[in-house]
Amino acid sequence: MVQIKDIAKECGVSVATVSKSLNDAKDISAATKARVRACAKEMGYIPNSAAKALKSSKTETIGILFEENQNLGFTHNHFSRVLEAIKQNVESHGYDVMFINPQKKMSYLQHCKSRSVEGVIIVCIDFENPMAKELVDSYLPVVTIDYDYGNKVSIMSDNYAGGRAIAECAVEMGHTNIGVIHGEVTDVTIKRLKGIEDVLRENNIPLPMNKKKACVFNDPNSTYFVTQELLKSPERPTCILFQDDYSYIGGYNAIVDAGLSIPEDISVIGYDGINLSRIISPRLVTYNQDCAQIGKLAVEKIFEQIANPSTPIYEIVEVAGYLLDGGSMRKIK
Repeated sequence: MVQIKDIAKECGVSVATVSKSLNDAKDISAATKARVRACAKEMGYIPNSAAKALKSSKTETIGILFEENQNLGFTHNHFSRVLEAIKQNVESHGYDVMFINPQKKMSYLQHCKSRSVEGVIIVCIDFENPMAKELVDSYLPVVTIDYDYGNKVSIMSDNYAGGRAIAECAVEMGHTNIGVIHGEVTDVTIKRLKGIEDVLRENNIPLPMNKKKACVFNDPNSTYFVTQELLKSPERPTCILFQDDYSYIGGYNAIVDAGLSIPEDISVIGYDGINLSRIISPRLVTYNQDCAQIGKLAVEKIFEQIANPSTPIYEIVEVAGYLLDGGSMRKIK
């Protein structure tokens, strides 16, 4: 590995001059800086980030906390898009990302301290976990995704507007017999359901309990069985609203196995706007969550806090999405 002393020998200057040139010291001429930097680049010199962090008390690292309960990891269709947006925007600031993965007997906060991260973006965890609250209540700048702790910045997808959008689409297509499949009870689910139910109530469309089914987010198997239940209802829904595009795979299979066609026999609407929804046939009408904007704003807010550590910030930022067209809806005459 190339060291500063190697560059100094090659350039015929002192180690101190090389160090000052690389750190843009004012007492070194522009010509000398340019010559040293060109030599360092040619020799393949890589700065010692640990030493740099020790000197400046900055690691230029943002921690990411991501622990979803289905162990899908980076294959999770929604969160993978959010994580990629966060990574790209953090790196555009010249920082690195590091995933918080505490070992036994070490809390989230202890792991952050041990790695000296400058801030943490919480993408997905069990928010009721005491370790999560300890981290949020700590000195570290924290931004949460889709969860409001009440004392930090949270970037939210506008789930209420999303619920309204898919319900309004169904109503505009003439459907009055609508089935709803929703995820487990979370703040996200509650807001989406409220949006759906408000639209149906405004249009005098009933949503009886037997037409509203709960299952697990991103789990096609559970969606398959609750879709079967809806299809066996005495008055089968003409349209089903699904809680996410990936789970819709289970619903699609249940509909096909029942000998029905989409949208000729039954219309469907998804939620998330993942790539899969664009390539299946018929292409799914779905509400696209703006993951790129969610990630971008999360990074902007974490750097705002890093730049102003003495100014407490509590803010909820809601990010609007939009409906994507497809061939999974049929207009009822």
